[in-house]
Amino acid sequence: MTNEELPPDPFADDPHDPAKDLDEMHEEPGEPISESERAELLADLADLAFYQKLLEPRGVRGIVVDCSDCEEPHFHDWDLLRASLEQLLGDGRMRPHEPAFAPNPMDYVSWEYCRGFADGIRANETAH
Repeated sequence: MTNEELPPDPFADDPHDPAKDLDEMHEEPGEPISESERAELLADLADLAFYQKLLEPRGVRGIVVDCSDCEEPHFHDWDLLRASLEQLLGDGRMRPHEPAFAPNPMDYVSWEYCRGFADGIRANETAH
């Protein structure tokens, strides 16, 4: 097929072309992370696995994060958040990803909620 046979690009000359995010995926990896950042990410990954183990059987699908850039909540399923943290650990940055489709906010909790829930479980286990 030649270019003349293809449909026109609906984002031609659009400064908000979503394909620009794809171009960034081919950039060089980000700055290497420091040893303390690496340790924090590894701790976050361990915490995430524990939170998922505790909360997924109770119907929680993942974690909600309030985005400071767009001032809207971002809903991350467990696997998506784990993949993003692992990518940050390996590449020094997170690439753009597809947001959750029509998430039910009741299915997601904050990182702080997870931490508090896990602390409550641990305290209950040591009390017995």
